[in-house]
Amino acid sequence: MKGQWGLVVALLFALIIAVFSVVNVDPVQVNYVFGTSDWPLVLVILGSVLMGAILVLGFGMVKYYKMKRELKKLQRENEKLKSEPVASETKAVHTPLDGEAMDEGTGTDGE
Repeated sequence: MKGQWGLVVALLFALIIAVFSVVNVDPVQVNYVFGTSDWPLVLVILGSVLMGAILVLGFGMVKYYKMKRELKKLQRENEKLKSEPVASETKAVHTPLDGEAMDEGTGTDGE
């Protein structure tokens, strides 16, 4: 359902842009760094929307590939952890949090 609502919103947005563009057909002066020219406003609007869509698509793809790479890394780590023996099967080593060595035989600090 979420994908369908996204499609409906995208189509509605495209319809609004198309109507807005067709209504604004007057020529406008576009200033470039090296000169100026007159373009129909409809082309300026549609070109701007197209450039914005390309930018959003580019940033979305970068995020997608970063997440895909992170997923593969986590899957490899998960498989590695699954193949290691469980902690209860290995010999437990007691290390006090304060860094003092304890004599395991007497349960005291060795004094």
